[in-house]
Amino acid sequence: MARCGEWAIGVCSWSLQTDLDGVVGTMEQLQIDNVHLDLRPVCIDKSEKYLEQVRRQGWVISSTMIGFPQEDYSSLDAIKVSGGIAPDDCWESNRRIFESAIAVTAELNVPYLSTHIGFIDETQPEYSRKFHDRIKLMADVAAQQKVILLLETGQETAEELRGFLEEMDHPAVAVNFDPANMILYDKGDPVDAVKVLGPWIKHVHIKDALRTDTPGTWGAEVAWGDGQVDTDGFLGALKEIGFAGTIAVEREAGDDRLNDIRQAVERLVGFQG
Repeated sequence: MARCGEWAIGVCSWSLQTDLDGVVGTMEQLQIDNVHLDLRPVCIDKSEKYLEQVRRQGWVISSTMIGFPQEDYSSLDAIKVSGGIAPDDCWESNRRIFESAIAVTAELNVPYLSTHIGFIDETQPEYSRKFHDRIKLMADVAAQQKVILLLETGQETAEELRGFLEEMDHPAVAVNFDPANMILYDKGDPVDAVKVLGPWIKHVHIKDALRTDTPGTWGAEVAWGDGQVDTDGFLGALKEIGFAGTIAVEREAGDDRLNDIRQAVERLVGFQG
């Protein structure tokens, strides 16, 4: 199956914008057997067949993923208010969704569950305490099931996230590193960020982007190798820190995602690091 040096190459199931049969066919075409698996169909949409189909595949599920129904990515301002576990009026329902996702992850014998928790803001003490308490609760639930909660990068600088992780000091909290998010949110250089967050990086997204020229607005996601992520430098930094997990291609924009993902896989296979 497709590899980039010592790393298995995977794909994010939600990137393909298709049902599970479509994901199966695409992974066969691309010769990929690792998947970052979206749990929304079972934990939110309550599909009874989804897990049955997943179990029939010979996949390596490198991590699961759960998002939350209220999240609005239409603008930076919108996601800052609606993202992750921050909204108080959604917390109880989101907590139940998360607990369900942890249970499914454990049932599938998958070591990691990733999510966007929302913006970490240590400048607001009351908000920060609430955030810490909720993450601690989530991490404790994960630890009980022998699962590690992966926080995705991008909504704060690497230094801010590292400070949060050091303060949490919880064995069931680590990082799913997405280099494009650092650019999309304009939060620093991904290569430098790998070195800052190295001890916590357990899983990686392969995604690229262009930084915005207008502060306070989104950057633009592009195909891997066509943006401002120094792709060779990024992969080299992962090698330098001794990363030993899966690199999963994610594509959340564009009109030809399948070919963009195929191109990313080809470029990763051809990496000479």
